[in-house]
Order: sequence, then structure tokens, then C-alpha cells
Amino acid sequence: MDKNVLGTPLISCCLEPKTGYYRDGFCNTGIDDTGKHVVCAIMTEEFLQFSKSKGNDLITPMPFYQFPGLKAGDKWCLCVSRWKEAYLKGVAPPVLLEATHEKALKYVSFESLLEHKV
Repeated sequence: MDKNVLGTPLISCCLEPKTGYYRDGFCNTGIDDTGKHVVCAIMTEEFLQFSKSKGNDLITPMPFYQFPGLKAGDKWCLCVSRWKEAYLKGVAPPVLLEATHEKALKYVSFESLLEHKV
């Protein structure tokens, strides 16, 4: 069973919209997930605009990829590198620690995640 950053069983991030690299609601990762979609975050308008400005539009729906488009308040499994970039710029969205995969800790500190916990 996968663990979260607290060392307990990983819980679902969101089923509506269905998130996760594998679209199973969990921030699981695997060898084919090059972006490491392991941070469960609650979207903010500020973060969505930041991500769009970096070339990753999370607002516009893309049905071909089963992507509904996001709005502020939605939960989503983010690439850990994008969350870290937003953190360093002061626009990181809040994080659900229980639904954030422990592999996030290879890239960001627990303290930085804790600063933004829900």
C-alpha cells in the first residue's frame, strides 16, 4: 500500500474531477509518470494563472486526455516540480498531506509542504 508524506496510508485526493496520473483519484506515481504527479493540492486562481503562464494550462478542458479543466477550489494531483516552482515564487496552492504521496519528499521538504497544509 502506498504511503503519504505522514507515513500513513495514502488517501484519495479527488474523484470529482477524477485526478491522478492514472485517473484513479490517488496521487500515485510509476515509472511512466515522468512528471511525478504526487502532490495533492487545492487549486487557487493565483496558482492556476501561474501554471498557465508557465505553459501548463490547467484551466482549459481537454477531453481527449480526460481532463475537465480546473477552477479554484478543485483538488488535483500536481507535478511535484510545478508545486515546488510555485512554492519558490510564493504562489503554491494548499496541500492535503494525507493524499500527497511520500515520493514528493524526494523533491520538496516536509517543512515546505507543512507550511501549506490544509
